[in-house]
Amino acid sequence: MTKDYFGEEAAARYDESTAGMEVEPVADFLAALAGDDPVLELGIGTGRIALPLVRHGVRVHGIDLSTAMVAKLREKPGGEDIPVAIGDFATTRIEGTFSLAYLVFNTINNLTDQDRQVACFENVAAHLRPGGRFVIEVGVPKLRLLPPGQRFVPFDVGSEHLGFDEYDVVEQGLISHHYYPGEGVQVSMPFRYVWPSELDLMARIAGMQLRERWNGWLREPFTAESGKHVSVWEKL
Repeated sequence: MTKDYFGEEAAARYDESTAGMEVEPVADFLAALAGDDPVLELGIGTGRIALPLVRHGVRVHGIDLSTAMVAKLREKPGGEDIPVAIGDFATTRIEGTFSLAYLVFNTINNLTDQDRQVACFENVAAHLRPGGRFVIEVGVPKLRLLPPGQRFVPFDVGSEHLGFDEYDVVEQGLISHHYYPGEGVQVSMPFRYVWPSELDLMARIAGMQLRERWNGWLREPFTAESGKHVSVWEKL
C-alpha cells in the first residue's frame, strides 16, 4: 500500500526547505529536450520545476500522490492551469503521449522496493512516444562513507533541524529522520537507494536505453567522485 508522507505539514515547509536549490539550470535542461510536445512530471509537488518550465513555454502535465502538495501548486500564479492527476506515479496512467518525462530531486527513491521502481520505468515508457526521453536526477549511494557496522549517518546538525539517515545495506533501504526541536516535530521517511547501473537495467526492461549521464544539470562530466547524476534514457 502506498503511503503519502507529504501531507499538510510537509507541504507547508517544502518550498522553504528547497528555496536554495537550483531551478533555472533544471528548466533549461528539460526545456531543451521537450521541444514542442507536452511533458510529464512525476512527483510534480508544489511546482518547483513545473512552473519555471511553463514560463519557458513548455506544456507540463503532472502526477502526484499528495493532495496537500498539489494544493500549494494551485495557490501559485499559473498553478491552476497545469493538469495534475492525483495518484502513485509508478502506476497512474493519464491520457496522451509525451516527448519527455522527468523525475527530479531523488524522488525515484520514494519508491521503496525494486518492483515499484521497475514499474515506474514501465509506466513512463507507456506515456512516451518513440524517441521520447526519461530524465532522472538522483544521488549516488555513498556507502563507502559508511564505516563497517555503522547504520546511522548525520546529514544536518543545527539548532532548528537535526537530520540523520539510517541505512539497511542488505535491502538497499534507508530511513531519513528529521527532528525540528523548536516545533517538537519528528518526521521519518523511508527510501530505497539505487545504483546508476541498476537504473540502466530497469530502463532496458522498460524498452529504453541510456543516452546521457551527467554530474548535474550543467552537463558536468559524471565521474567516480560524483555525488549525484542526471541521466537521460530514450524510448526505443
